[in-house]
Amino acid sequence: MDLRGQVAVVTGASRGVGKGIAVELGAAGATVYVVARGAEPLAETAAAVTAAGGVGIAAPADILDDGQTAALFDRVSDEQGKIDILVNSAFCSPDLAGWLARPFWELPIDSWDRVIGLGTRAAYVTAVHAVPLLPAGGLIVTVSSPGQQVPNVAYAVGKTATDRLAAEMATQLKLRGVAVFSLWPGLVRTEFLLAAARTTDDGRQVLDFPDGRALDVNMAETPRFIGRAVVGLATDPVRLERTGGVETTAALSQRYGFTDVDGTRPPTSYEVG
Repeated sequence: MDLRGQVAVVTGASRGVGKGIAVELGAAGATVYVVARGAEPLAETAAAVTAAGGVGIAAPADILDDGQTAALFDRVSDEQGKIDILVNSAFCSPDLAGWLARPFWELPIDSWDRVIGLGTRAAYVTAVHAVPLLPAGGLIVTVSSPGQQVPNVAYAVGKTATDRLAAEMATQLKLRGVAVFSLWPGLVRTEFLLAAARTTDDGRQVLDFPDGRALDVNMAETPRFIGRAVVGLATDPVRLERTGGVETTAALSQRYGFTDVDGTRPPTSYEVG
C-alpha cells in the first residue's frame, strides 16, 4: 500500500479517528496536512505522521470558519499544487456525549448547529475547495456512522445527511475520475471513549449505560484500524466502480486483508450485558 508522492488533507486530526487516519496515511508514505483548531496537538500528530514514514504538516484551521477553510486549501495549493486524498473526520464528539440519550426539545438549539455544522456542512465546504485540486484518481472520504440507529435527532439527521452528501458528490465527481465514500467505523477506542470507561475489578475497561448494562471497550477498534481502511480505499485501483457507497471498516478489513494494530479484527457487532 504505497502512497508516496500523494498529498492528503485530514480534518479533525489532532486526536482520535482523525489522528489515526493521518498516521496510517503517513505509514503508507503520503504527505499529510493535519487540520484542527489546536496547534499543539496538531504538532504531535504531524510528528507522528513523519515518524510513521510520511511527511506530516500541521495546518491549524477552524473549518467552521469559511475564510480559514479557504486559506487552508490555498496554502496546500501553493505548497503542493494538488490534493490526492481528502478525509473529513472533524466532529464534536465531546459535546455530543451528554446529548445522545436526551430528547431533542431538552437540548440547546446549537446542538443542531454543532452536529450539522462541524459534520455535514464542513465536509461540503472542504470538498468545494478540494475538488479543483483533485486530479483524476483522487479520493474523498467522509467519516460517518449508522446515525439513523441512534435515538438523537440532530445526530441521526446529520449522519444520514453526510451519507447522502457523499452519494450526491460521487455522482458528479465520477466524471472527473474522483471517488467519494462515506465510511462507517465500529465502536472506536478513542481517548474520549477510554476517559469515559470504568475499570472493573478484573481489569476490563467497560462503558456503563444508564440502564445498568456495560460494554467491554477492549473489543473496540483503534483509530489506526480506521486509518488502514482509508489507506485501503486510497490504494484500490477499482474503487471508482463503487463510488458513492457507504463502506464499513469491518467490510474493508475483509476486502483488503488488514487487521488492527494488535493483529485482530474487531467484531462487526458488540454485546452489551
